[in-house]
Amino acid sequence: MSKTIIVTGSTDGIGKLTALSFAEKGHTVYVHGRSEAKVSAVVSEIKEASNNQNIKGLVADFSDLEAVSELAKQIKTDIPKIDGLINNAGIFKTKEIQNKDGLDIRMVVNYLAPYVLTNAILPNIKQSEAPRIINLSSAAQAPVSEEILRGKTQDSVNSTYAQSKLALTMWSFYLAKQESKINVIAVNPGSLLNTKMANEAYGQFWSPAEKGVNIVVDLALSEAYKNDSGMYFDNDKGEDKGYFSPAHPDAYDTMKTEELLSITNQLLSGKMF
Repeated sequence: MSKTIIVTGSTDGIGKLTALSFAEKGHTVYVHGRSEAKVSAVVSEIKEASNNQNIKGLVADFSDLEAVSELAKQIKTDIPKIDGLINNAGIFKTKEIQNKDGLDIRMVVNYLAPYVLTNAILPNIKQSEAPRIINLSSAAQAPVSEEILRGKTQDSVNSTYAQSKLALTMWSFYLAKQESKINVIAVNPGSLLNTKMANEAYGQFWSPAEKGVNIVVDLALSEAYKNDSGMYFDNDKGEDKGYFSPAHPDAYDTMKTEELLSITNQLLSGKMF
């Protein structure tokens, strides 16, 4: 049965290949990126490659939370039922450290943007009979600093990235508990996959991008994972395919999670959306 799936950050890398894989399987796919021209080009490319015309585009700069909120409004109107949301958009290296609100761009794109988008479109996701949210985490997870989250101080690229990914994972587990009818899974698709992000950051890769694509698609569609909400899948484990594994200990700390979400909501309450 055809599903409607949104893949954020899908004009490059794992996101693009994941969108193509869904398209090849006959699903309706929404490609997202920050450049309208690039989104349009990728939509056309995927349509041709998959022979599937049900491919559409979404445009928003995830470093701008107002733009994310506007995108959410558009989605709520245009896509009444969402079967799958793949929160893939992420950033590691960036020329600009902070966004216009003075927040670290890695924290915004990797954590706050998916938080804002997902929460805004939950009513549409709940219209699906078996909805799934797959949040792309990382093997890199580090305790979240309130000062970093609030944009009061800066840390190294590696540390801030790892903090943003732990924040995403902590919220994933919380969301899974709050929304019992939605299957929410956090996944490390694999370290140093052959993607633009990894090559820009490290100039090398360990595994093909397809390794990450395969597990993300599997988690989003396979019946094998229908009862695994609130879990963390580590694709660095095993040879060809990983398995569910413990995330960072902070992800299981209720008090730290509540503190994270309290600060998050304080930051967002100051916005006009």
